[in-house]
Amino acid sequence: MKNVTRRAILVAPFFIKNLISAAPSGRVRLASMGASNMAWFTLHPIATHPSVDLISVAEIDTSRLEQVTKQYAAAKHYQDWRKMLDKEYKNLDAVCVATPDHMHAPQAMAAMQRGLHVYCQKPLASKVGEARMMNEFAQSKKLVTQMGIQVHSSAEYKTAVTLVQNGTIGKVKEVHAWSNKKWGDMDARPSTKDAVPSTLDWNGWIGVARPVPYIKDYCHLVNWRKRLEFGTGTFGDMGCHIYDPVFGALALTAPISVRAEGPAPNATNWAINAIVKYVFPGTQYTEGKTVNVTWYDGDERPPMEIQALIGDQKMPDQGSIIVGTDGVMLLPHVGFPKLFSQAKLQEVKTLEIKAANHYFQFVDAVMGNGKTSTSFDYAGPLSETVLLGSLATRFPKTTLEWDSAKLNFSNKQEANQYLKRKYRRGWKVKGLA
Repeated sequence: MKNVTRRAILVAPFFIKNLISAAPSGRVRLASMGASNMAWFTLHPIATHPSVDLISVAEIDTSRLEQVTKQYAAAKHYQDWRKMLDKEYKNLDAVCVATPDHMHAPQAMAAMQRGLHVYCQKPLASKVGEARMMNEFAQSKKLVTQMGIQVHSSAEYKTAVTLVQNGTIGKVKEVHAWSNKKWGDMDARPSTKDAVPSTLDWNGWIGVARPVPYIKDYCHLVNWRKRLEFGTGTFGDMGCHIYDPVFGALALTAPISVRAEGPAPNATNWAINAIVKYVFPGTQYTEGKTVNVTWYDGDERPPMEIQALIGDQKMPDQGSIIVGTDGVMLLPHVGFPKLFSQAKLQEVKTLEIKAANHYFQFVDAVMGNGKTSTSFDYAGPLSETVLLGSLATRFPKTTLEWDSAKLNFSNKQEANQYLKRKYRRGWKVKGLA
């Protein structure tokens, strides 16, 4: 790992390649962090662009290479993503990151430090401070970036944003958003441990986090979302999707405060049934000097008086209710918005808004054609907001006053320890830890 640390310090030479162009050959040479599950559903849509060549893949579990091997036989395989970057960065233009949340920041930052453009899954990082540093670094080096909230580019969400900003429901008074998912665990981590599969590099899977014993199905493959050390809970999983059209439509900035009403996490796991209340500064699209946005997950839902605003319409499992001075919008995840006036469904004029290919948008931007719609300067603040909500659940019934400029809570020093992560020895990445 000493070699990686040395290279991380000497980042300047990596940007020489960008002084010419991102893809001088007319091809975008792609590497992927991860090969299966969400990683496959990230790398494959990008790699199907006619100008993309998948050069290499880093997969921590070699038993999960089947799809890549079958579809992209020429791609090189690595088990250690650090070795892949060391050996391949000169042959690459872009990297996609779709690993567990705790590895998003170190992998994306290490790639950007080598002058590579990055498509990173949501949330951008597992800690607020990481998201801030990733955004600042990407902007300083003028790299092409995109966060994997592909619904942002859908006709459904683009229509919702346009309707709100056109004043269709008037000025927005409040927003309520929810997800029925339960990425939490009210039980403590078992004291047992299992033998690590021969195909899995468990130390590499843990990466920057604190070591824990391997327990079959407890983290790897998907249950890591429930664990404090590796995931960001239901809110971290779905918040960036469901808050996205609200965040964009209202042109929200950093919140003034955040308060959680639900149960606190235990020593190792996120809780379920969260309620998180934000107060944001008002914008040109809101009523008043501030606007309240509230999140609910698991079994929690907006209060009955809010649900009554959509009449007898069934509440979707996931979505938002946006309350305006002249009407109400129900926005399912994922579906076209429905408008209501006095609890009666209104006709929605067809806007004929076309969807964009979120993945191809990234490739085209790398090639110098157009821009991405969720670059880190947008995705960073959105991720910060969502991660603040997850963090707030650690302090139930406490209003945390947020100072975005100083990157701290002004009234709760104890909460500031959770804004950044201390990377374990041998895994530090310059600019992050």
